[in-house]
This record gives sequence, structure tokens and C-alpha cells, in this order.
Amino acid sequence: MRYSDAVFAFLVATAVAVLLTPLAARVAWKIRATAKPHERGLAERETPLLGGIAILAGVIVAAAIWLPDQIILQHVAHGRPGPGGTVDTWGVLAGAGVITLVGALDDWIDLPPGVKLLGQIGAAVIAVRAGAVVLDVTLPFVGALQFPSTGGVLTVIWLVAIMNIVNFSDGVDGLAAGLCTIVGIAFTVIAFDLGVNNAAILAAITAGASLGFLFHNFYPARVFMGDAGANLLGYLLGVVTVLGSLKTNAVVALVAPLMILAVPFLDTSFVVAKRLKYRQAPWNADANHFHHRMARIGFSPRRTVAYLYGWTLMLAGVAIALRFIPYSDHHGGYHLGWALVMGGIALLALAASVYLVYVLEILKFRHHTAEHMRGLDPDTTEFEIDEAVRRDLETGEFDRVGKWDSAADGEGTPGRPDGVHDARRQPDPRTGGPGVDPRPQPEPRRGDPAAARRDG
Repeated sequence: MRYSDAVFAFLVATAVAVLLTPLAARVAWKIRATAKPHERGLAERETPLLGGIAILAGVIVAAAIWLPDQIILQHVAHGRPGPGGTVDTWGVLAGAGVITLVGALDDWIDLPPGVKLLGQIGAAVIAVRAGAVVLDVTLPFVGALQFPSTGGVLTVIWLVAIMNIVNFSDGVDGLAAGLCTIVGIAFTVIAFDLGVNNAAILAAITAGASLGFLFHNFYPARVFMGDAGANLLGYLLGVVTVLGSLKTNAVVALVAPLMILAVPFLDTSFVVAKRLKYRQAPWNADANHFHHRMARIGFSPRRTVAYLYGWTLMLAGVAIALRFIPYSDHHGGYHLGWALVMGGIALLALAASVYLVYVLEILKFRHHTAEHMRGLDPDTTEFEIDEAVRRDLETGEFDRVGKWDSAADGEGTPGRPDGVHDARRQPDPRTGGPGVDPRPQPEPRRGDPAAARRDG
């Protein structure tokens, strides 16, 4: 397998997904498998689902041409070649078909969470039975960790986790498909460098199918991938990472996917932690993902996905740099100059990530300040809002953002000096944005111009 094979496989998967996505959308319309606008989503109109079926078709066609029936991997144990492993390609694709079917049924009839989880576990078990199972891994400063009897269970947990992480990121037009395209391309480059060429081809196919679907899914989306596509892409990317660890059993096989998938990982971790904090089920949908938060502070869908694409590209670049910058001799020694270069790149990525989060918090803080000030006086100017934000930041009042976040989850804002609990406002079902305060409001005075402007 060569890079040219990956390029051709990528292009074929892209072409098949581009051609078949409209057909999948027509089927979705016919059986009424559609997403309707609601308070937790960002869909502006009823949109067909089932785009994942076209993604699966692109994957199967390209895999049938470029992947062998069996993938033979020479396992490298602790720096020495060891016995090889065999992965049944069609077994892996059977798992892909199962998770796509489960996702498509959920898109159509809305399966209970427990049934969806069983479908994810079933697909992961099929992949493990096909040979995609991690039995050991070597970690720095720790050494070799072997899982002779628990490797299958750990692999299933890993695959289910990746499926849900990708699924959680599918909340705004083009986001999940674009992220999976970036991640798949990065995995292709890294897998070729690791010598896991068939895993590289599978990663390229996954990226190509994602890109083909993205042509129809970028804002304004004409079709959504639904659970069928999100779970499928997570499954395939998870299998790629497992194949990489089978060949190398080295930490890079774990660090690279963790770094490249850092944005959806952070998003999912934040959302699940918040749900657990407020005693909600982790699988309950809400509007606290990164893309929801960005929408609430005024980001357009295009700007939202551009920021998250850029963030993912940056982290993917760091992961690729870890493989191609010769900072280590891979035997415990380090080359000072290159190690400093690698450290500088990592620090820049960390600083940029912190800055992105900081900017989002500042913008969110300004949004809440503007909402509060205009609630008191609709004639408040932009200059007055900017001055209030600057004054609060200089006096250390920026921590109010955290209180407002808690209020959005139902705790109120007891620390507000004015006693206005505007964060209790319920989402407007028409727009998904902040609505009106549901509590009884005082009757406006006749002739009050401010009340007249408020009431239209």
C-alpha cells in the first residue's frame, strides 16, 4: 500500500458519498426520518436524516477495492517483532453495517438509550471478534501493560466511547463530518508513518466518505448524517486507532488519537460532567455543547464550525509533529534542539487552546452583560456595554460567568447585586436562543415609552 492508494481510496469514497447522499435524503423524506427544529438543536427547518447510509456505501465500495479480505499485522512487542495478528476486514465492515442500521432505526423511530447502547456494544463486539482487539500497550515511565483477558472488554469500551464522542459533536451543520475528515486525514498520515498501511487506507476511506457527505451537509445543510452516520464514523475511527496500537503497542498509538480528537473529547467530558453535577442522566440531551454555547453568544453556524475546524487542525498538526520531528531516538534519549522545537509547538497549541476558551468566555460574559443592561434600560449603547465589561474585568468580576453558567442549569444567580435572574429564561422553541422570563412581569405603565418599545 502506498500514499497513492490512500489518495485514490479517499477520492472513490468521496465520490460515492457525494452521489448517494441525495438518494439517502429522498429515502429519509419518504419514511419521515427527519430532524425538526427544537430548543436543543440548531436546525432551522425540517431536514432529512439517514446521510450515514451514503457514508457507509462510500466506505464499503472503497474498502472492497483497496483493502484485502484479511489484514495481517506484525505485532511489535517492546521493541521486538512478535507474533502477528489477523483482522478480518469484512468482519469489521459487518460491525459498521450493524451500527449504521441501529443508528438509522434511531433516526426513524427514536430508540430508547439502552437499546442504542446495546447496538453500539454489539458493533464493537463484532469488531473485536474480527481481530481488532488491543492486548498490550507500552507507556513511558510505566513500561508494558498487558491485557490478556481484559483486552476485548477494554477495546469494546474504547470503541463505544469514540462512537458517542463523535455522536455528541454532531450538533451543527457540517461539524461532525468536517471534524471526521480532518481526523481521518491526520490518522492516515500517522498510520503510514507507523507502517500500518491498511489502517491508513481505512482512515483515508473514512475521511473521504465524510468529505463526500460534507458537500451536502455544510451550512445550510440539505441533509443530516443522523445517528447512523455519527456512530459509523466514530466506530471506524476507533477501529483505526486499535489497528495502530496492534502494530506498535506504543504510547503514540494512544496519544495521537487523544490529541487529534481533543476537541470532541473536551466537549463530551464537559457536557457529561455538567449533567452528572446536576444529577441528570449522561445521555439526556441538552444545549451545553461547545456549538450551543457559541450560538448563544452570537456565532453564526459557519463561524462556529470554522473555529472548531481550526482548533482540531491545530491539534492534529501537533500530533503529526510528534511523529515527524526527530526529538527522540525512541530509546530514552532526546535531541535537545528538536526537543525544544517540539516543546515550543506544543506550548503554542496549548496557549492557542487556552486563548480560544478565554475568548469564548469573554464573549459570553459580554453577551450576558448586554442582556442584563438592556433588560434594565433598552436604550443602553454598545459603548456603555463595553465600558461595563472592561470595568468588571478590571475589578475581578469576571467570575460571574461561572454563576451565570450554573443559573442556566437551574440554580439561579443568587450573587447578582441587582437580583435579576435573567438566566432562568427558557429557550425560545422557534430559535433555540434565550427566550423571555417565564415569571410574572409587572404591568407596564401607560405612556411608558420603554415599555412600549419592549412590547412592540
